[in-house]
This record gives sequence, C-alpha cells and structure tokens, in this order.
Amino acid sequence: MKPVADVHDGVLATLRETDRDRYLACLLSPAEERPALAALYAFNAELARVRDMVREPLPGEIRLQWWRDLLEGEARGDTGGNPVAAALLSTVERYRLPRQTLLAMIDARIGDLYDDPIANRNALEGYAGETASALIQLSSLVLSAQDAAASAEAAGHAGVAQAIAGLILLMPLHRRRGQLYLPLDILSATGLDRGAFLAGDDTSRISAAIEAFAGLGIEHLAKARSAGSVSKALFPAFLPVSLAEQVLRRALREGAAVLHKDLQQPQWRRQIRLVRAQLLQRF
Repeated sequence: MKPVADVHDGVLATLRETDRDRYLACLLSPAEERPALAALYAFNAELARVRDMVREPLPGEIRLQWWRDLLEGEARGDTGGNPVAAALLSTVERYRLPRQTLLAMIDARIGDLYDDPIANRNALEGYAGETASALIQLSSLVLSAQDAAASAEAAGHAGVAQAIAGLILLMPLHRRRGQLYLPLDILSATGLDRGAFLAGDDTSRISAAIEAFAGLGIEHLAKARSAGSVSKALFPAFLPVSLAEQVLRRALREGAAVLHKDLQQPQWRRQIRLVRAQLLQRF
C-alpha cells in the first residue's frame, strides 16, 4: 500500500490534468481538508471524461460500473494502483459521506455516453443536481458537516448555474459529437428542433436559445446567492462556482457564436478570479 502522502500527490497530479479549475480551487482550500476535496474533485473528473475515453457506450458503461462496484464494495483488484479510487474510499469512510449520492453521480453520467437530448428544464436541473450540485454538497460535508445542511439550497442552485456554464463551454465539442444538453423545451420555444440547432444555420433563433439557456444559469446563480449566506467554513466548496458568471454573461453576448467559439478565459485570469472570490467570500 502506498503512503498517504504519495496517494495525495498522485490525486492532485491527476486533478491538475483533468480539472484545472477545481485543482486551483483545491489549493485555495484548507490544507487539512485538501486531500478529501481533491479526491472528490478527481472522482468527478474521472466520471466526466469517460465519454472522451471510449468510442462506444458499452465500454463507457463498464468504466462507470467499476466505480459503482468500488463504492458498493464489489470492485475487483487493488485500489492501490488507482490513487483516485484509494483516496475516494478513504474520504468516504473518514467523513461518512453518503454513498448513495456518489452512486447517483455515477448513474447520471450514463446519459453522457449517449446522444439522447434532454427533454426539458426539469430534466436538466435533475442532471445538474446529481452532478455539480451533489459535488458541492459532498465538499460541504467534508469542510463542515454541521453547517452543510444550511447551505443545501444554495448548493442546489449554484450547481445548476455551474453545470450550465460548463455545458456552454463544451458546446462546440458536443455539437461535433451530435450531443445536445440544451433542453428541447427551450429549443421549441425559439422555433427550433434538435437538428436545426446542431446544423447551426438559423443563427438568430440559435442565439435566442443560447440566451435562454445562459439566462437560466444566471437565474439559478442569483437564487444561490439569495438562498442565505454560506459560512466561511463552507465557502471553499462554492469557490469553483465563481467562474460561472463570466461564462454565462459572455454567452448572452455571443449568442450563436458559442457553437464554434471557445469562451474559456486564460488560466491566469481564472486563477485571479478564484483568488478574488476567496478574498471577498463571494461566488
């Protein structure tokens, strides 16, 4: 078995490559809880990139099933060869995290392997709730279990805003794949269907759909901020959310250009934004 320090270093190295923003946020978090946060963030990144690692859905489902078996105590093999898996199990046990929440995160990612559209806003919010919002809530349990319940509503809305911002950033990639995360009810309201949106020709209606999508994210961000103050102890769990507003507001301006334009700011700007959010305690 590898020493704990070696496992932590391995997890941080993985996180740095797979989710640079949460890696930077992790470095701004309390040192004592940093290994656990890194484990959760790296686990989330492993789930999120399964689609990128496979050509067909079945191998992706097998990868996701391995994580499910791990959490249910049925995974084969030594987790010592997988620092993220070892760190995740250690974190779950130490902080008594709800395994069902982690299993729901895995199940939500099965949809990423397919190109089925999202029917409506409720389905999108459910997906975001089981992924981004759940990650914030789990991180809150690590940081301060006694305070976590008070921030559940803020975490729910913040996760939806963060998820929408992330989906906007990935829209060019998703379009090339034929994936669509923009709910069909929003498309229908703007006079589009899945095929017309992915074709990218009707720029005025596509802009309207993207504006509605980004507007939904801004709406949830506002609700998160008004849901009640997040304690100083819990704020590091919300720190990555501070990057969402810039993406959402830029999408409002860019409209249909989002389909082929990279809206991601340079890393140094994102790092400054994270540090500023930490100093101001505002996401």
